[in-house]
Amino acid sequence: MAGDASAAGDGTPGKSEAELRAEKLIRRQKRNLRKASAEGFLAGVAAMLRPGDLAIDCGANVGVVTAVLAETGADVIAYEPDPFAFGQLSERFGDHPRVTLVNAAVGTRAGTVRLMRAGNFDQNPKGASVKSTILAGGRAIDETSGIDVPLLDFPELLKGILTERPEVAFLKMDIEGAELDLLETLDATGLLGQVRVLVAETHERKFPEQRARYRALRAAFAERYPAGRFNLDWI
Repeated sequence: MAGDASAAGDGTPGKSEAELRAEKLIRRQKRNLRKASAEGFLAGVAAMLRPGDLAIDCGANVGVVTAVLAETGADVIAYEPDPFAFGQLSERFGDHPRVTLVNAAVGTRAGTVRLMRAGNFDQNPKGASVKSTILAGGRAIDETSGIDVPLLDFPELLKGILTERPEVAFLKMDIEGAELDLLETLDATGLLGQVRVLVAETHERKFPEQRARYRALRAAFAERYPAGRFNLDWI
């Protein structure tokens, strides 16, 4: 039957091709809205950064956000564990006087960790590298294919940074699910008190078992910090 979803290759019973197309369009529109909101927020952050400020980009990938931050005159530290993405990052910023590049993952301990990549990484390394993760269980991740990368204790790093600077002006996290442990630890240790603005892309959809903890974290942030200071809906 023409209206059978199985005919469209989706395999979802009870939905016509038109309904599936409409749902796909809605999802695309929502993604575009989230992207526009994130770009607007980043533009606002860039406008408030000044030379001498410090901005930290955790999960820098190929440097889209790093580039915006570097243009402000602020000092930038960019962490990226995936060797492919880090190669792209190095080509863009390896000689930049205010950008420090670190080829490592960030977490709540130091050591080595397995970085798992998307199943289509070999076919599209640039597009797929944004999904590379140190957290098992994510969708579209090939857990049998991965590489060992350095893991840095980010709370300890931040403590060291804050002995030399009064604050971190901007902290961005897009680390594919590993942000939850890190945000909980930064909150519990009081280190977020010295971060002026934070944005994080959270990954409740990829890791449903974490949703209760995300709800608790959002509630805690709403209670403890001024509205708009920490944005947990980055993209």
